Amino acid sequence: MHNLDIVIMAAGKGTRMKSALPKVLHTLAGRPLLGHVLAAASALQPRSVVAITGHGATEVEAATQAMVGAGAAFALKFARQEPQLGTGHAVQQAVPLLPDEGTTLILNGDVPLIGSATLQAVLDACAGAQPVLLTVEFADPTGYGRIVRNAAGDAVLAIVEHKDATPAQRSIRECYSGIMAVPTAMLKRWLGQLTNTNSQGEYYLTDVVQHAVADGVQVLAYKITDTVQVDGVNSPVQLAALERAYQLRHAHALMEQGVRLADPARLDVRGELLCAQDVAIDVSCIFEGQVSLGQGVRIGANCVIANARIDAGAVIHPFTHIDGERLGVQVGPGALVGPFARLRPGAQLGEGVHIGNFVEVKNATLAKGAKANHLAYLGDATVGERVNYGAGSITANYDGANKHRTVIEADVHVGSNSVLVAPVTIGAGATVGAGSVVAKDVPPGKLAVARARQVNMGNWQRPEKKLL
Repeated sequence: MHNLDIVIMAAGKGTRMKSALPKVLHTLAGRPLLGHVLAAASALQPRSVVAITGHGATEVEAATQAMVGAGAAFALKFARQEPQLGTGHAVQQAVPLLPDEGTTLILNGDVPLIGSATLQAVLDACAGAQPVLLTVEFADPTGYGRIVRNAAGDAVLAIVEHKDATPAQRSIRECYSGIMAVPTAMLKRWLGQLTNTNSQGEYYLTDVVQHAVADGVQVLAYKITDTVQVDGVNSPVQLAALERAYQLRHAHALMEQGVRLADPARLDVRGELLCAQDVAIDVSCIFEGQVSLGQGVRIGANCVIANARIDAGAVIHPFTHIDGERLGVQVGPGALVGPFARLRPGAQLGEGVHIGNFVEVKNATLAKGAKANHLAYLGDATVGERVNYGAGSITANYDGANKHRTVIEADVHVGSNSVLVAPVTIGAGATVGAGSVVAKDVPPGKLAVARARQVNMGNWQRPEKKLL
């Protein structure tokens, strides 16, 4: 809809969050609440999005601009609500930024799981001609504005806020979600007629309904049964509950694609997780950023994986931490990683590579069949095929000012507890004796031993403990 403008209310303080962080910037599934709403809004292809800010306005506006980015297909605008005198007063601040021609869709920045398909259905019902409210029926409607319909039940006569409702009206379970689509010219007219003659002394956005009815304009309601879509966040308890609801839905969607989850209640996806056929994920795993799992990949319990591509047949053993950040991490087909391994940005493991317990790899490439099975560090390194990298060995890649690269060519054997001082090259087929500190290149096929000669001392006695 090229004539669609979206208003997102994001001015509230969120007192019950008990946090210095503005409420809409608290995260759900790794993304700010407002970020979820912006994503749903963007999917509707609006011509503009107006964010109404108030508490923490500078911080919220900066975060919103960062989330939208420079290449957005819509115009991003801001309106300040200071002081905050109610929802109607909030939308009044956006009026100068809204063209008369078109439709305005009003959303809330603390209702993160609203679906773009639901919003599109509301817009379709509106059709640029009449107001449409998104409503939902709650088992316990306490705190929500009640929908009062006409006798035929096909139109809305009013929205009555909970605090202003009569006992009979409070028995109504159909409630206003806080989302509405209204032809903009009508909305502007009705906003100008709002008063604050109510128990809160505020300007209610919901009062536009009574003005529409007074003008003889029919108000429709698009009713859904999925309450999670319209659940707002007002406290850490509500945020945690919505997080679990989101994660469980995501888990079920993955299982419907064929992913085997040991326990769908113990999965956290805080970004995008793409899974090929026959992927198996054990309990208490966290996926962040962009993660891709190839066919038959197995992820052990308690792994944290961010910004990584793991190819077919690879196994990530329990308690492994993979974080590619901006450079990414790639794990090749059939590779074995962990347990208790750490792959950092720029780690690239080839086919069949083994990275064992307490091994850290950073900005290093390991070719097919290379192995580092125990207690080792490979940083800023190029490792050839079939290299065996011994336990306790490290690449000393930092000289206190600059990073340097270590090259270990194919079929090299590095003995345990060795230090390779970069920049250095270990030639193909060479061997480094255990305990060596290698600071010079080793020619192909040669044995390098760089350690003090062993001396066995005679006539020596171990000290005895003194008794006090």
